[in-house]
Amino acid sequence: MSNLEKLISQKNFQNDHQRGLVSLIFVGNWITSRHQQFFKPYGITMQQFNILRILRGQHPESANINVLKERMLDKMSDVSRLVERLRKAELLDRKSSEMDRRAVEVRINEKGLQLLNEIDSDLNKLDNAFASLDEEEISQLNKLLDKMLASYNKL
Repeated sequence: MSNLEKLISQKNFQNDHQRGLVSLIFVGNWITSRHQQFFKPYGITMQQFNILRILRGQHPESANINVLKERMLDKMSDVSRLVERLRKAELLDRKSSEMDRRAVEVRINEKGLQLLNEIDSDLNKLDNAFASLDEEEISQLNKLLDKMLASYNKL
């Protein structure tokens, strides 16, 4: 019996494709749960962390909501709501564009940069999700995932 079969108490899959898909979903949910627990002490969510990292990459320039949406890992995120929460937490600055009042420009501030630096010092704790894989296996996993992602826009 495989680890997946033990963890979900199921051993009957239609085929290896179905088993692989269920495994990916299970592992994805496990990693998401670990990330949620990791970010909780910092008072932010995974999605908020993603926005802050995008903005740090843009720093000192600002980004608009559309840039954030296209670069988010979680494409279902409500970016405007996340930005507003980060603004209320004083981790970023938001202002309406001078050219288009409907457009919003967002920039990470010093407090947001400090929080990311603090998180960065602990971020390696999340790497142990891959502790059971050696370097060659991680490389192989990345190649296989890249191969799967090649069909992302074809779905």
